[in-house]
Amino acid sequence: MTRPLLAFRRRSVNATLGACLALATLPAAFAQNQIPPKEQAAIDKDIARHFGSAPANPGPRATDLSGALKPRDVRKAVRKVADWQLKVSQPYFDRIWTWSVMYSGYMAAADALHEPRYRQAMYDMANGFHWELRSQVPNADDQSIGQTYLEFYLRNHKPEEMQPTQAALDRLLAGQAPRIPANQAQIPWWWCDALFMAPPVWSRMYASTKDDKYLHYLDQHWAETSKLLYDPARHLFYRDVTFLNAKEPNGQPVFWSRGNGWVMAGIARTLDDMPANWKTRLRYEQQLREMAGAVKKLQDPQNGLWHSGMLDAADYPQPETSGSALITFALAWGINHGVLNRAEFEPVVAKAWRGLVGQIYADGRLGNIQQTGAAPAHYLPSSSYTYGVGGFLMAGSEVLKLSEPAHGRHPRHPRSTSH
Repeated sequence: MTRPLLAFRRRSVNATLGACLALATLPAAFAQNQIPPKEQAAIDKDIARHFGSAPANPGPRATDLSGALKPRDVRKAVRKVADWQLKVSQPYFDRIWTWSVMYSGYMAAADALHEPRYRQAMYDMANGFHWELRSQVPNADDQSIGQTYLEFYLRNHKPEEMQPTQAALDRLLAGQAPRIPANQAQIPWWWCDALFMAPPVWSRMYASTKDDKYLHYLDQHWAETSKLLYDPARHLFYRDVTFLNAKEPNGQPVFWSRGNGWVMAGIARTLDDMPANWKTRLRYEQQLREMAGAVKKLQDPQNGLWHSGMLDAADYPQPETSGSALITFALAWGINHGVLNRAEFEPVVAKAWRGLVGQIYADGRLGNIQQTGAAPAHYLPSSSYTYGVGGFLMAGSEVLKLSEPAHGRHPRHPRSTSH
């Protein structure tokens, strides 16, 4: 794996950019010229599909926010980003995973901020799509919007909010299967991102029906994906089998921060609706503890975030917000639910949250989000996409709980009767 332009090489980055903060001050045209053509094509495609944008001049960073772990400050940062994102994205709502992750963030923010406007927007979205998934025999990505549908069902208990998702999952249980790429392991969750997209749907379906078959399916396929892609020594996930022997320019294995963020956040959201006495629950908690210990060592000591390539920060000097937000969410969730030691991990969360708030622009744009892809890549400081905002809203909602004096175990789905 090579990088065609020297601006992203280890020594030249240190010499010419002075680390990632300096990159944000360079002329946009200079920064744009350093994006390799293949990565620029992905950026252009994401913008054309309304996933987000990466303007040359996004304006100044916000100066009215604090990254402190104080409830008022956390609420203000979450609301600023949420309000901006809803305004720019609502006309383009879709059922693809890039949107469904954002919807999960708004559901979390609606609870955390007691903001019915966010929940109403999500309800209108779900109702507009008739509570249907993106495909009849859904892969993990197309299952992901079911998380939001089922969260509404767990509040309202209206059959129409659950039935289309249940029918799709039952087709999978009956042996129907979505297409799997020929160069990949022939298992349903063949890429690590899938562990965020699908398992929380299955645990929420269990919570909705109390039928163990959904948890058995979840356990079976999480175990096979973990066996294949989880490095038991480094406690990190490879993105898929094509990365098992891949190397970064510095010779280290390729571990993608967003991919590992997907897994950690997926564990947390899966455990939200898994019974406390379920026979495999402790395995998930242990994996979260192991991964938390690994990412703690890889946190950037200056900006508190994680780099796109976790083991090659010099080749990927900018912080990467989407992976960092998912990791922050999972760490805060682990503390709040007694899985992680607060004394050990609260300083990690505090530093990460401060770093995330530092990526917010004056208008509410959340920057330094890598475009869609399957591996570490390069992007502009202004780069902002829906799924990264979703991760940020989840992180902020969980950090808010951590910051509150009476923090502790917080159920994600209050069993109310309103939307």
